[in-house]
Amino acid sequence: MARSRIIHQHPAYRDDIADLTTRRPVPGPKVEQLDPFLFLNHHGPQIYGPNNQGLPFGPHPHRGFETVTFILEGELSHLDSGGHESIIKAGGVQWMTAGAGLVHAELSPEAFKRSGGPLEILQLWVNLPARLKMVPPAYVGLQREQIPTVLLDEGRVQVDLVSGSFEEQQGAIQSLTGITLLTVSVKAGGRVDLPTPPGRQVFFYTVAGDLQVDGEAAQRHHLLQFAEGADSVRIESVGGAVLLFGHAQPIGEPVVSHGPFVMNTREEIMQAIDDYQRGRFGSIG
Repeated sequence: MARSRIIHQHPAYRDDIADLTTRRPVPGPKVEQLDPFLFLNHHGPQIYGPNNQGLPFGPHPHRGFETVTFILEGELSHLDSGGHESIIKAGGVQWMTAGAGLVHAELSPEAFKRSGGPLEILQLWVNLPARLKMVPPAYVGLQREQIPTVLLDEGRVQVDLVSGSFEEQQGAIQSLTGITLLTVSVKAGGRVDLPTPPGRQVFFYTVAGDLQVDGEAAQRHHLLQFAEGADSVRIESVGGAVLLFGHAQPIGEPVVSHGPFVMNTREEIMQAIDDYQRGRFGSIG
């Protein structure tokens, strides 16, 4: 069996937002994107005390891509101008297709602000091709129990299958562009082979713990980049680890971004700004 090989490990740089611990491996100094994966923020892990201010992500717009938010610890409230509203708890996922444009807020629920507690969140931005950038906005909020789980290596490996397919099982979401996304928890001594299909872009971020990847040490809080041409990557851990893993077909189109908008041309960015300023994205009050 051909094996992948690590060609680079990109560190996640600290970029705290107010009192929210934040690390970002992409975009970074040596990796602008891994087409179609544009951006990853890793918030936490940290403990919020009672009577805290919660998360600082009040109403803001998006157009032209999707956000996938993994709530590893804590809770996250979602509200958007399309009328979607939910509170997703630990182990759940929020998948939002910004498409033609919407306004949303990502805040801590009132109960969390009153009582505090642990918080750790990953938010991944996934690009859309030109033909899908102006699709109607959509949102799916999944609690932990709604996400299929695959147990491997006598229970030492747990795969939570958010989208796509794995081990002949289908994920909770079938994305517009056929993306596979999953979180993998490896207990001490666990081992698993993860597929890296030919022609697909692999996304691999080490959230926590220690890992051996194809026999090489993988550092925590790093984005791993692999050589092409292999069909799988072997993951092992001595002390336990958590990672975010996925793969997707590269889009291969120009990417022009400006803050919360990701389009193909500068003109489209200017149109997005104008549409937002004219209230065409709607509002949430």
